[in-house]
Amino acid sequence: MSPLMLDRRRLLLRATSLAAVGLLPGCDYNDPKHPDISDRILQFMSRFNDRVQAALFDPHKLAPTFSENLITNPPRFNAFYDIAQAPEVDPLTFRLKVSGLVTDQSAWSLDRLRSMTQESQITRMTCVEGWRVIGQWSGVPLRQFLAKIGADLTARYVTFRCADGYYSSIDMPSALQAQTILALDFLGKPLTAPFGAPVRLRIPVKLGFKNPKSVTAIEVGNTYTGGYWEDQGYNWFSGS
Repeated sequence: MSPLMLDRRRLLLRATSLAAVGLLPGCDYNDPKHPDISDRILQFMSRFNDRVQAALFDPHKLAPTFSENLITNPPRFNAFYDIAQAPEVDPLTFRLKVSGLVTDQSAWSLDRLRSMTQESQITRMTCVEGWRVIGQWSGVPLRQFLAKIGADLTARYVTFRCADGYYSSIDMPSALQAQTILALDFLGKPLTAPFGAPVRLRIPVKLGFKNPKSVTAIEVGNTYTGGYWEDQGYNWFSGS
């Protein structure tokens, strides 16, 4: 995309967002005939932002990487529950379920995942709350895993469901981005429960809540499945 086209697209985004915001002061939030008009406008803006972010996303552009001396120590725990409530998943009986538009729906053991090519990265995780941490993750490139199970790579969504009830979904281009991995190790050792054992999605081009922990099932499909926070109003695309 040329710089001129990019500038025009950014201008269009700002103009449309301002136009939508301009409608809000005229809304009567207490009007019983239109009780949810402000919500509908905000939902429209959120969906519009998702479409624009998707249009601007370049799957070939990598997130920044860092040297070992910049790794955040101690690492920061984050979840929608206290650290003591992190689910304990038995690595010996763990099976990753696969479903949807894939040719091989057999479940995957942790040993089977570890038998695939592993890649390591030192990348930054950015939380929607504003804080950032740098960590080292290793695991199976998601693009290789999807190819291995015969996933339809033209499908729109990849959904992740977790042992703690959390769930999220990402677009296929982001799933195929080179740094998106099914992480098995953190800081050179197998993941622990607070950091998503035994498998978590690590996708450095997305905000932290798009990196679900303790993943137990992956689904490929064309039906939008939302996510835990997305269904509560967070932007779905959420590029970092």
